[in-house]
Amino acid sequence: MKKIALINQRYGLEVNGGSEYYTRLLAEKLNGRFEVEVLTTTALGYDTWENYYSEGVENIEGVTVRRFRVDHPRDVESFNRLTDALSLKADRTPEEEKQWVEAQGPVCSGLLNYISGHEQEYDLFIFVTYLYYLTVRGLPKLADKAILIPTAHDEPYIYFSVYRDVFLKPRGIVYLTEEEKDFVERTFSNGHIPNIIAATGVDIPEGVSELAFRKKYRVWDKYIIYVGRIDATKGCDCLFDDFIIYKIRHPHSHLKLVLMGKKMIDIPNHPDIISLGFVSDEDKYNGIQGASALVLPSEYESLSISVLEAMALHTPVIVNGDCQVLKGHCHKSNGGLYYTNHYEFEGILNWMKDHPEAWKKIGENAREYIDKYYQWNVIVDRVYNFFSERIADIKGAE
Repeated sequence: MKKIALINQRYGLEVNGGSEYYTRLLAEKLNGRFEVEVLTTTALGYDTWENYYSEGVENIEGVTVRRFRVDHPRDVESFNRLTDALSLKADRTPEEEKQWVEAQGPVCSGLLNYISGHEQEYDLFIFVTYLYYLTVRGLPKLADKAILIPTAHDEPYIYFSVYRDVFLKPRGIVYLTEEEKDFVERTFSNGHIPNIIAATGVDIPEGVSELAFRKKYRVWDKYIIYVGRIDATKGCDCLFDDFIIYKIRHPHSHLKLVLMGKKMIDIPNHPDIISLGFVSDEDKYNGIQGASALVLPSEYESLSISVLEAMALHTPVIVNGDCQVLKGHCHKSNGGLYYTNHYEFEGILNWMKDHPEAWKKIGENAREYIDKYYQWNVIVDRVYNFFSERIADIKGAE
C-alpha cells in the first residue's frame, strides 16, 4: 500500500477551521486505500499558534497523526503592523515577503526537518492550504513528490512573489471548485500542471433534529445562522452591522441571528444575536436544519463546507456576492441568494419572510445540488486515482 502524508498547520477534533476540517475528512476517507499520515503542529488556535497538544504520534479516528512543536508563538501585534505596511507597499521586496510569511507562521522547524529526513518513507506529500509557512518552506523541498491543495481565493497575499514556487512547483494540484482553478491559472499561468477538481463530500448523520436544538438552547423564533470562526476576516463585523440595521428598520421582526464558532472579535450585546460558542457536531447540524437560512458574509472562500452542509440539510444559504465561489454555488444550485450591500441583504430577508413556499423550494434545490456534485464515493475515487497517477509518474521518472 502506498504511503502518503497530508500536511496542515492544525489538526484535531477540536480544531475550528475550513481547510483543517477538510484535511481531516480527506485523511479519514483515504485511509485504507493509502497508508495515511497527517503531519501537523501542536497548535490549537491559529491566532498565536500556542502549543496545546502533546508532541509525538497519536491516532485520531484511525488516522496516524504526527505532531511537532511550534518554535515560537505569533507576535500578533507585530504581525498585524507588518501586514498593514506590506499591504500598502507596491515595491515590497522578496525578503520582506519572506519576513511576513515567517511572522505569520506557524514556524515549525521540527516538521520541516522531519520531511527532509524522511522523504523516502512517503510516496506523496499533500500540502493543504497555500498560505502558511509550512507550505511555503516545505513544498519546494519536496516538489517532485508534492501535491498542493491550495484552498485559494483572491486576496492580497496571494500576489506576493514568495508564493510563485508554491503554485509552479508541485507535481499536481487539487482544486475545490472551478472558480478556484480559473483564478489560480489566470494568476500563475500554471495550467500545464496536472490537476483535478475534487471538493468534499457531505456526511449528514441520521437523526438530525431541529426540535432538539430549539429545546436545548431555547430558541423559539425564526433565525438565520452563522457557523464558523467569528472573525472580521470572515466578514462577521459587517454581518453584525447589517443585522442590527435590519432590526432597527424592522422593529416588529422577531428574527434572530444565531452564531456558532470560536469568538475572535467582540460580539454586539443585542437581544436578537445569540452566540453559542464552539458546539458539538450534533448541535451544529440540528441548528442548521432549524434555521431559515445559513448566512456567510465572507468575501474570501475557496469552498465553504458550512454552506454545503446547510444545503445538504435543505437550508437555503445567503452569501457574500463578492466571493466568486459562494456566488457560484448560488448560480449552479438555485439553492441560495447573494448580496453585495446592506440593502440587498435586507431585501433577501424580507423576501424570505414574504415567500415561504418559494423559499422552501430554494432549500430543495440546494439538496439536489449536493446530491449531484458532492458525494464522497465519487470524490474519493477521483482523488485516489489522481494521487495514484502522480505516484506512477514519480516511479516512471526514477
